[in-house]
Amino acid sequence: MTYTGLVLSPTAPLQEVSEDEQGLVARLVASDPAAIGEVYDEHHRAVRAFATRLVGDASAAEDLVHEVFVALPRAMRGYRFESSVRTFLISIAVNHARHHVRSATRRRAAMSRLGLEPQGSSQDPEQIQRRKELASLLTCALDQLPLDQRVAFVLCEVEDRTSREVADITGVPEGTVRTRLHHAKKKLREALSQEGLG
Repeated sequence: MTYTGLVLSPTAPLQEVSEDEQGLVARLVASDPAAIGEVYDEHHRAVRAFATRLVGDASAAEDLVHEVFVALPRAMRGYRFESSVRTFLISIAVNHARHHVRSATRRRAAMSRLGLEPQGSSQDPEQIQRRKELASLLTCALDQLPLDQRVAFVLCEVEDRTSREVADITGVPEGTVRTRLHHAKKKLREALSQEGLG
């Protein structure tokens, strides 16, 4: 698997990087457990938040986070300091997401059929129920999107990243990101409209 989203041509100028950062990358490439631990401690929350937003399922998100950090040493061989390590980790998650998205969608569908959605506790049960219904509708609508459109939507709209950042993460032109986002929003509006929310 390649990580072309963040690797520019060999002649592209690299950002100024401290010796500590260069050393960390070298340690990561060498699969140094301490280096992987440092990166994990600093970035796992952000990677988990992205994974959860993308797959909508805590168990699948945890599996994806685990896979990202297992793949990190190999992926770092292609790291060229054109982005932050956190952004690079998100690009690895995007590259590994397809299987996790499918499994999370199947798991959610099964839980929904069995009526096993967890019950929340709050002062206002009606409001909690309505939020739960809206979240469920949005999650179902996201499940229907192709993965590339879902990634664009989550990164741009949920994580508030620019289309340039998303282009770097996904390895596609910025115009493609904007097109995917446009189609994702249109499909989500249509799906929610069919449920009487548009």
